[in-house]
Amino acid sequence: MADAAYPPAPEGATGAIVLATGEVIWGRGFGAKGAAVGEVCFNTAITGYQEIMTDPSYAGQVIAFTFPHIGNVGTNPEDIEANNPHALGCIVREDVTNPSNYRNVQHFVEWMTANGRIGIAGIDTRALTRRIREQGAPNGVIAHAPDGQFDLPALHAMAKAWPGLEGMDLAKPVSTLQTYDWDDGLWTRGAGYAAHSAKPNGPKVVAMDFGVKRNILRNLVDAGARVTVVPATATIDDIMAHNPDGLFLSNGPGDPAATGAYAVPVIRQWLATGKPLFGICLGHQMLGIAVGAETSKMHQGHRGANHPVKRLEDGRVEITSMNHGFAVNAATLPSNTRETHVSLFDGSNCGFELTDKPAFSVQYHPEASPGPQDSHYLFEKFVGMMTGESVK
Repeated sequence: MADAAYPPAPEGATGAIVLATGEVIWGRGFGAKGAAVGEVCFNTAITGYQEIMTDPSYAGQVIAFTFPHIGNVGTNPEDIEANNPHALGCIVREDVTNPSNYRNVQHFVEWMTANGRIGIAGIDTRALTRRIREQGAPNGVIAHAPDGQFDLPALHAMAKAWPGLEGMDLAKPVSTLQTYDWDDGLWTRGAGYAAHSAKPNGPKVVAMDFGVKRNILRNLVDAGARVTVVPATATIDDIMAHNPDGLFLSNGPGDPAATGAYAVPVIRQWLATGKPLFGICLGHQMLGIAVGAETSKMHQGHRGANHPVKRLEDGRVEITSMNHGFAVNAATLPSNTRETHVSLFDGSNCGFELTDKPAFSVQYHPEASPGPQDSHYLFEKFVGMMTGESVK
């Protein structure tokens, strides 16, 4: 029960967000019952809520969707980026919309319940987003109690005790435990995903799974690569046993410095081979650390499907999908690197390449899912580096 230090629950409140500062935001709970603690962030995408909830990069986070009508396309077994949801829960403005799409299989509320994820509706997500923009992403608890009874002091203590994402390695918990081959290609209407579409003579790519999205693997296959996925903790010997032509460093959650404690030495060993390397998001950050740059926690992070990024080579602007709370500090990039992309929102680094080795990386998600496809050429560029074909 709440005491005098906490606001009383309004009538009908069955959901609550309790921040580490002691602030309580009331709403209507849906999905699973219980409580979960993590970082509260916001995502500005207007589509793809199922893909976002299943993106392993959201491990340890609660997502506030700024788009008000969540649930309108329902859910289905195709629009997932991992076997299970990794976001802890979601915060929405309106009650979950009834599905109105021919691909719907299950109502979003039922999907959330079945997957043990908590949702809170009836929240002023615009006000919450402003708070995060002004004060940074807070630690907090999302809780759902159908009877409206909440132990606010205990939930507040839970939020205060959570250490935050800095220094936290979340790649190991979301990574694969076993090596496997991936050969499915992209989705098309009426046919679904292109099964067993890898080219038998394509270059061999080993993908280090720090929380890889399935659509990244599909794009690698679509670009012509044969893909083998290895755990985040794979050694250079594990990787070289597959006789790869290139190494891919995936996206993933948590602090790149923490994951880099075991991954960066492997990346440096790979760079010494002189073979091509491509990194995305967490992989981008760890490549930065591997060449001597520094990373840092961002104030609010970048999360959405509408982020403009400038390609410095020719001034082209790509609208990109992003999901990250850490960034490479461009000022710390060494002399053997060239910055290739910058955010037009805040000027932060969004890509670099090595000038003395065939290695490059980007901070954003060129595979989208959800999001625009402006940056798909990067997969072709990577494959071209392995085959000797130049791609712009």
